[in-house]
Amino acid sequence: MAIEDLLARQRTEVLDEAFEGLSRSHPTHYESSGEDVTRERLAELFDIVVTALRDRQLDPVAGYAEAVAEQRFETGFGIAEVQTAFNVMEETIWRHVVTALGPDDLAEALGLVGTVLGHAKDALARRYVSLASRRHVPSLDLTPLFTGVER
Repeated sequence: MAIEDLLARQRTEVLDEAFEGLSRSHPTHYESSGEDVTRERLAELFDIVVTALRDRQLDPVAGYAEAVAEQRFETGFGIAEVQTAFNVMEETIWRHVVTALGPDDLAEALGLVGTVLGHAKDALARRYVSLASRRHVPSLDLTPLFTGVER
């Protein structure tokens, strides 16, 4: 079975598990956005991942991740919160894939999922850091970790 078909069939379960996983990390901004908004955001991420797997195209997932970085940055989300959402989605998808596929199909499926989400997370991080480098962001200020640094 194609990985994208497997995931499409398990969409509800994957999204429920991803929401529960994200909730356990108590992300401040996602919690303040509310359950419905957070579930919608996870669904968007899931759908773009499945589309990328189906189409074997990475540009749309990178564009989506960059847009998410811009939106979340502008609304005060820390990079860790957003990366956590992407990581939780990846972990949840991996669990479903490992459970559903046999050893012969597992390596390729995990490679595809890892490629899509790795590309997305890279695009997300690059865009967020690019935005953050234009102004001071407390979550990225590492100077307190070093002595002899003037502020």
